[in-house]
Amino acid sequence: MTVTITPAATGSGAPALGEPLAVEYGNTWHAVRGTRGGLHDALATPETLAAWLVEHGGRFPEGVADAALAGLRAEDLPRWTALRDAIRTVEQAVVTGTAPDADALATVNTAAAAAPRVPRLVLDADGRLTAVEVADPHPHAALAALAASAIDVFGGPQAAALRACEGPGCVLFYVRNHPRRGWCSPGCGNRARVARYHERHKG
Repeated sequence: MTVTITPAATGSGAPALGEPLAVEYGNTWHAVRGTRGGLHDALATPETLAAWLVEHGGRFPEGVADAALAGLRAEDLPRWTALRDAIRTVEQAVVTGTAPDADALATVNTAAAAAPRVPRLVLDADGRLTAVEVADPHPHAALAALAASAIDVFGGPQAAALRACEGPGCVLFYVRNHPRRGWCSPGCGNRARVARYHERHKG
C-alpha cells in the first residue's frame, strides 16, 4: 500500500535565493543562525522533501514536480539525498579547482539518465505543428531535472562564477552575478562585515 507523503506544514526551511535549480537543491544543507550545531538538513524527512518540491515546483518542467510528489515514498529519500550530496561534492570541487569525486559524478549522471526527455508534437496558437521535447513525468523525472540542472551549471559557463559563500558559518553556494559579490545573500554580507569590524576593533 502506498502512503501519501504530506508536505511539512512549516515548509522545508531551506533558503530560496533564486540560484539555478541544482544550486538551490544543494543548498538544502544549510546553516541555521542561533541553533546549537548550526547546520540543518532540509531533506531530513520525506515531508520536508515534499515541502521543498512544492516550494520549487514551478521551476521544474510541467508536471514533473507533481509526478514526484504523487509517487514519493519514504524509502525514496536516500536517492534524493544522495543526489543532493553529490551536487554539493561537485560544487566544492568546482569552487576549489580540484578534481570532482568520480562517485559524485556518477550519481549526477545516473540521475540525469533516469528520465530522458521525449519528443512530442504540439499544435501552436496559429495552427502549426511544432516539435518539442518534454520531460517524461514519472516519479524520478524530478531527480533527472535536478541532475540536468547540475550538469548545465558545472559543465557550462556558470561554473566559472560558482562560489562558496564567504559569510561566517555559511555553507551555501551561489552563482556570482556581480564582480563584488562575495556572499549568498545580503544577510551573510552584513554578518561578514560585522565580523570584520569586530576583528579590527578587538581589544
